[in-house]
Amino acid sequence: MGKKIFSGVQPTGNLHLGNYLGAIKNFVELNNDNKNECIFCVVDLHAITSKQDPKVLRDNIRETVATFLASGIDPQKSIIFNQSTVPAHSEAAWILSCIARMGWINRMTQFKEKAGKDKEKASVGLYSYPILMAADILLYDASHVPVGEDQKQHLELCRDIAQKFNNDFDVKDFLKVPEPLIQKEFSRIMSLKDGTKKMSKSEISDLSRINLTDDKDIIISKIKKAKTDPLSLPSDVKELNERPEAKNLLGIYSSLTNSTLEKTVKDFKGKNFSEFKENLTQVLVEKIDPMSKEIKKLVNDKGFLDKILIEGHKKANDIASIKVKKMHEIVGF
Repeated sequence: MGKKIFSGVQPTGNLHLGNYLGAIKNFVELNNDNKNECIFCVVDLHAITSKQDPKVLRDNIRETVATFLASGIDPQKSIIFNQSTVPAHSEAAWILSCIARMGWINRMTQFKEKAGKDKEKASVGLYSYPILMAADILLYDASHVPVGEDQKQHLELCRDIAQKFNNDFDVKDFLKVPEPLIQKEFSRIMSLKDGTKKMSKSEISDLSRINLTDDKDIIISKIKKAKTDPLSLPSDVKELNERPEAKNLLGIYSSLTNSTLEKTVKDFKGKNFSEFKENLTQVLVEKIDPMSKEIKKLVNDKGFLDKILIEGHKKANDIASIKVKKMHEIVGF
């Protein structure tokens, strides 16, 4: 029995290795399994919770689609669309915001992190963001949602909202309660300059990340300059807890080669970083350089990318509009 999978990616532009290994690589594997039904959404409504330049946002939406395609997602097998083109997302989010409780939303740790010290200046959209995320998922009767550590809490909220809606209106299983899909053998990707910080596009130094648009020469240079420690590579995974940079680089290698961290540690134990970095560079170049070339080619073909989005919109809108219409009837509209 296949899974019905929904996942969203924000069109922030400049997607990097952390985005690829943390999400997109997994999307490709799920897409390639013919038993699965996959819906990949460019969540542009979520993107505007922080101020965006309209032209840049439009370009970033296309670039995200280009990245999906370049990484191997087949638009014939999956639905690829952008959220703002399907009005049911906003409609369902409002209905569900009347089901969700303030106490539930106040517990969301990601809002506290993103809003920072001055919560009063954060947008209402940033605060209610998890309710829109719940609407995204529940409109498509998704059985599974790929989530990282930072989104687990949001999926729990989605499950709570679905159960409360079903109970409040006595419509058993109308909103399908989704299961999380946690990647096995995935190491969280950290900055190349600081193994204790997550790899991020907001980091000032471009040397802190491998962008999916980086070419071979840039990748070689960045891995050469990546921070390490003075010791040789460890013989035991336990040693990595005190060595964040070594853990990060070994984790990247493991993820790219579909290997376990234990096996990678065993293969490189006692070797020096320069030798390991050569191996890491090779696997990175083999994976990222062709993807980078394809993204750049696709981004220049706006008509083709828009066609993918229009086709995806039609498929997504057909599903979501039926679901939200039933929601209308259930609540009494």
